[in-house]
Amino acid sequence: MTDNPTDSPTAPEGVRLQKVLAAAGVASRRVVEQYIVEGRIRVNGVVVEELGRRIDPETDLVDVDGTAIQLDVSKRYVMLNKPTGVVSTMKDENGRPDLRRFTEDYEERLYNVGRLDAETSGLLILTNDGELAHVLAHPSFGVTKVYIAKVEGIVTAQTIAKLTKGFDLEDGPIKADKARLLDTSKVGSESSLVELTLHSGRNRIVRRMMAAVGHPVTELVRRQFGPLHLGTLPAGKTRELSKIERGALLTLARHDSPADATPGDVQETE
Repeated sequence: MTDNPTDSPTAPEGVRLQKVLAAAGVASRRVVEQYIVEGRIRVNGVVVEELGRRIDPETDLVDVDGTAIQLDVSKRYVMLNKPTGVVSTMKDENGRPDLRRFTEDYEERLYNVGRLDAETSGLLILTNDGELAHVLAHPSFGVTKVYIAKVEGIVTAQTIAKLTKGFDLEDGPIKADKARLLDTSKVGSESSLVELTLHSGRNRIVRRMMAAVGHPVTELVRRQFGPLHLGTLPAGKTRELSKIERGALLTLARHDSPADATPGDVQETE
């Protein structure tokens, strides 16, 4: 029992939707009422039709115009541009540089969503939202990731076609959702820049794919994870996700989370 009048025995259960969404920074209560009239708000997938609707912010899922709204303000979502040489764990048993240095300034206890190997840099999500982290990292969920790989040799159009058509690796068939050649260089040792879009969560999959087509990776960076883009965030720096980014991430996680997911299945790396 709390001091909130909505929790008293004689008051309706829950908190008014307008109050909750105003507190979440969506809009003023008056504007939220207009959204309700326009049919733009859903609670647990059902369009809200009454202005007096009350919800439980801890259990109900709310979206506005199809974008999920973060109601639990205790959840923190942070983007890290992981530098090379850092392992994707909060405490490395072998004493290698780990992710702890990037979470020290946050009060919450943050964890990484999936992994990037030590020699791969780029976008990594840190959060204390365990449910979201598990869904986004689970292989069966198939979150799209975009990588830029610097590889040995001059990549041809035929090689790009092979990457998207698919081929067999030792652990089964694989193909890129998209692949394109960004640049080539014949100065010094020949090299190419290739952009790969994948939803696979198999271990070191980008490196293994490129090695299999004859172009070993020399540098690798993840530029995109689902709806999130690395942008101009410098290596070794973090920033909190914007309201729009949080909404996009939560919408993705709520859309079709795998019902048969179990914690032991998670194996998301590049």
